[in-house]
Amino acid sequence: MNNSLINGLNEVFDFISARPSLDCEAVNVPQEELLAFCQYLRDTLGFDMLVDLTAIDSGLEAATRFTVIYHFFTTTKHEYFRVASECACNQHPTMTSVVSIWPAANWHEREAYDMFGIEFKGHPDLKRILMWEGYPYHPLRKDFPLAGIETDLPAADVAAETNVTLIAAPMMGGPFHARQASTMKYREPMGYDQSWTEKHEKPL
Repeated sequence: MNNSLINGLNEVFDFISARPSLDCEAVNVPQEELLAFCQYLRDTLGFDMLVDLTAIDSGLEAATRFTVIYHFFTTTKHEYFRVASECACNQHPTMTSVVSIWPAANWHEREAYDMFGIEFKGHPDLKRILMWEGYPYHPLRKDFPLAGIETDLPAADVAAETNVTLIAAPMMGGPFHARQASTMKYREPMGYDQSWTEKHEKPL
């Protein structure tokens, strides 16, 4: 991959390092430098769109467990760029909010907070976006079981009507898969046949 963008950035920022990537240029940025670096990306290099923000949980045994991933796009040059920044604490991960630079980060950071338990410092209204307030778990963490954890539903009338606290997902495999192919057209995600469970054999 031609790292022309990274080479130029290295002349301005000595703290970045190239990150292995198959699709677009990518760098690792220390959290304490993240805001200034992102400001430069937008104002000087024209990365005016935050496409996505997510996180990686490297597992309980990892020295650094949580890494926040940012995907940026420039609508003038039509290029993508990826930034990764590690959370210093594994028990109570935090990251600097970039909402002040890209307002669209508001919902993305709330989702990462909800699903991974990463607190974004400086976020204007950090609250859960998918699970209800008071839910004690973070479903995209590696230690959260695929079938879920039985939890009381927040609304008593819903719990009484359904007579359940949680409907577990199948234990075997994730809900989607994609074929290996050379173009996106043939890599559309498809649902696995999940009509089988632990009590019924998987269909051939």
